[in-house]
Amino acid sequence: MSHVLRRSLTATQPVIVKGEGSYLIDKDGTRYLDACGGAAVSSLGHDNKAVRDAVAAQMATLSYAHTGLFTNEPAEELASYLIARAPKGTGQGRVMYLGSGSEAMEAALKLARQYHLENGQPDRVHLIARAPSYHGNTLGALAVGGHAGRRAPFAPMLINAHHIDAAYGYRLQRDGESEEDFALRMANQLEDRIQTLGPKTVAAFIAEPVVGASLGSQPAPKGYFKRIREICDQHGVLYIADEVMCGMGRTGSLFALEQEGIAADITTMAKGLGAGYMPIAAVMASQKVVKAIEDGTGRLWNGHTYMSHAVACAGALAVMNEIDSRDLLSRVRTLGERLEAGLRSALGQHAHVGDIRGRGLFWTAEVVKDRDTKQPFDVKENIAGAMHMTALAKGVITYPSQGCADGTHGDHVLLAPCFTSTEEEIDQIVAVLAETISEATAGK
Repeated sequence: MSHVLRRSLTATQPVIVKGEGSYLIDKDGTRYLDACGGAAVSSLGHDNKAVRDAVAAQMATLSYAHTGLFTNEPAEELASYLIARAPKGTGQGRVMYLGSGSEAMEAALKLARQYHLENGQPDRVHLIARAPSYHGNTLGALAVGGHAGRRAPFAPMLINAHHIDAAYGYRLQRDGESEEDFALRMANQLEDRIQTLGPKTVAAFIAEPVVGASLGSQPAPKGYFKRIREICDQHGVLYIADEVMCGMGRTGSLFALEQEGIAADITTMAKGLGAGYMPIAAVMASQKVVKAIEDGTGRLWNGHTYMSHAVACAGALAVMNEIDSRDLLSRVRTLGERLEAGLRSALGQHAHVGDIRGRGLFWTAEVVKDRDTKQPFDVKENIAGAMHMTALAKGVITYPSQGCADGTHGDHVLLAPCFTSTEEEIDQIVAVLAETISEATAGK
């Protein structure tokens, strides 16, 4: 028996012993094509030599030195890299490193609170996010997350956070409403909520530039984030961009927010930052946020034992170098066009596919019971689980999830292939997904 406290204590799981390109290989030799990067993590595949070598080389010289006393070269170089390539408007910011996206969101929330205290505004305590959304599994991250199913068991333990609707065009855009009008209507929900709570009491607004797990690679409508930026600036509210899943090249630019033409005050990142080679996450603070602290106490009020871990930072820096040296952002855009075209061709008229959405190498098919009414399947039917197991039996790993319609109901399957995938692998993913959806919904 296993003594690992797994996500499922009853399921039998294959033992993975090797990674090879876009494939994971178990101890019996079965090969699994990774069509979702685990959870949009493995952007460079599973056997990148340059990253492995960088991790080993750093391990041979320095692994750990506590950040209460020291810094290290990989941490400094990676921070300079990220700031230099941050969305215009970030300014001369700074970066802190953590171990996971959930930790990064916790640190971002605490950083927002510190900013307002340093500025002499202690009444700014309210946090506004969106539903559906998912920002991590720690209690603070769950509190700002707007995914009813994930929140429910821990609801009595969560801090009070406020939610507006996510810009979910498939279900919320009105008949005859233009994209621009829809964007403005959704963004103005933030203005309304700030006014209700009191403009001088709101600390931050949290949103993913492209919604990940909770809604399935949902981009924002045109103009949405520019209006969000205007509202935040008008009321002194910080915008925290959660790029844990959609950032680091996944949508075709290093930062997903680049494509919206604005910069965040605080940005979280993880997953693709280390591409699975080392656990690492980061929080990037804009110049505005950094200056408030520099002019105030001059100290960060949040610390973790493994912040700026030299080996993790060296691995992430090597990941960034691979993306640059191989021009993988262009590859993401090219392969993304192929993936989108394949999905629309294979599933665009499927009786149980209501929507196909995404950007770059980040795409989702939402599966519904009735295409005309957009009625989701009953959650008890677990169509997402059926799709997961059906695809896995065909040798392809996907990322199905439930809750996109209302936080509980609504099945979708998300794809996030490796940036280094071949065209043949992209085509195989599309073909298997089409078969999987048909089989999982047969007779429904």
